[in-house]
Amino acid sequence: MTALHEVATTPATPQPYTYARRELVEPDWRRFPGWRHVTTTQWRDAQWQRAHCVKNPAQLRAVAGDLLADRFYDDLAADQQHLATMSMLVPPQMLNTMAPHAPLDPDGFTTAFLADPIRRYMLPVHSDRDPHWPSHPHSTRDSLHEAEMWVVEGLTHRYPTKVLAELVSTCPQYCGHCTRMDLVGNSTPQVAKHKLALKPADRQDRMIDYLKRTPGVRDVVVSGGDVANVPWPQLENFLMRLLDIDTVRDVRLATKALAGLPQHWLQPKVVEGLERVARTAARRGVNLAIHTHVNHAQSVTPLVAEAARTALEVGVRDVRNQGVLMRGVNATPEDLLDLCFALQGEANVLPYYFYMCDMIPNAEHWRVAVWEAQALQHAIMGYLPGYATPRIVCDVPYVGKRWVHQLHDYDRELGISYWTKNYRTGIELDDAEALDRRHPYYDPISTLGDTGRAWWSRQG
Repeated sequence: MTALHEVATTPATPQPYTYARRELVEPDWRRFPGWRHVTTTQWRDAQWQRAHCVKNPAQLRAVAGDLLADRFYDDLAADQQHLATMSMLVPPQMLNTMAPHAPLDPDGFTTAFLADPIRRYMLPVHSDRDPHWPSHPHSTRDSLHEAEMWVVEGLTHRYPTKVLAELVSTCPQYCGHCTRMDLVGNSTPQVAKHKLALKPADRQDRMIDYLKRTPGVRDVVVSGGDVANVPWPQLENFLMRLLDIDTVRDVRLATKALAGLPQHWLQPKVVEGLERVARTAARRGVNLAIHTHVNHAQSVTPLVAEAARTALEVGVRDVRNQGVLMRGVNATPEDLLDLCFALQGEANVLPYYFYMCDMIPNAEHWRVAVWEAQALQHAIMGYLPGYATPRIVCDVPYVGKRWVHQLHDYDRELGISYWTKNYRTGIELDDAEALDRRHPYYDPISTLGDTGRAWWSRQG
């Protein structure tokens, strides 16, 4: 009996990750001096949120005041002037999730704010960037070559059965790591943005016409930018026209605003319109889903959960998350699992993908190596339900999304992986060698050893 009792009470070896349910909390926005008198009614109002977005360091100072030391504002201004590929645009909802438990003295708050994972990608500062290799030598503005594959303006036909429809080139918020930084948002001192030339109605007409003439396309991702920036009557009209095309069987609405501006998706006119679209899709047997973009558990608040549940209640089939894997934000097993459990267990949002951060300029401090992504995929297996275990994928230029273990060859010393594919993109239909070609992808140089770094330095 003594031996059995000793075995039963001996502490078990701890698991690598321990799940503990955490109740969602909306941080108190009144901790910011500029929002001290903002009411709950104002906070829940989408127009108030849009009107009070932070667009420059001066506006941030008006909200945070002396909570942030001058060193932070200076660091932010330097980044905007010299390195940022995206202009600042942060809704109050998103800013409020940064450093929610920070001490309310300038030194303590500034330190916590600088370390905050959401701040790291929504308000990057100059000192965040890699001082030696801010950009990879092979980084490009349109790293996935989406515009190269436009069949009409804004409609990328990259995969055989799927297209991406960019209805608008703006968002309610601008993420520093945006893969469409060549098109989306306002120009910065470093990046003169490309512009959509056609009027929205003409662009949408051409998209619909192409889809009617191309019955092999069954799946349409409606994006931008962000569909939350498309006036609802215009978006609803486009979606109803999509649903009139018999060969379209899946429609996905891409919106970071479900997390960054959930108030938009809770507006009565939007909810009522979404229900009309969802019921029409259901009658016609079309799968309608919302794809959002959440990168850290702090972003999952009661308002985000309410917006997701509301979409499901009015008939949207699924709400799914497509995060981006970023160093300093979520590139640990604990951060990924905390986020997935918050999404799946508390907000009814299905963890779906984590993309490796794309090879755009000035993004090296965020990117992780392929081998690091592989290790993270291994580490998160077995904790979540199988259907809710996200795939970590590398979106390889000219190839597309591949699970991180699907590479063909990998030179770890130089940080170059090689990938193949099983289909032709829209620009390779006459390319007999497209399916045999190996396409390279590059690890951040900072993750390489001395030999690899020296080799890249010699490349000039």
